[in-house]
Amino acid sequence: MQHFNVPDMTCGHCVKTITQAVQSVDAAAQVQADLATHSISVTSSASAASLAAAIAAAGYANTPRA
Repeated sequence: MQHFNVPDMTCGHCVKTITQAVQSVDAAAQVQADLATHSISVTSSASAASLAAAIAAAGYANTPRA
């Protein structure tokens, strides 16, 4: 599982957009979002770099977290 901080994620629309971006890289990816902490957890076989790039391309700043 990979984790990202996404400070710009503030609502359900943001979660949907980010989920779609992640699934454009890996259609089988599962995304869990926590709006309170502005973080997502992704279960995917794709690399963290490719997921981060997809999230950024959707318009959301993000940083991987441990």
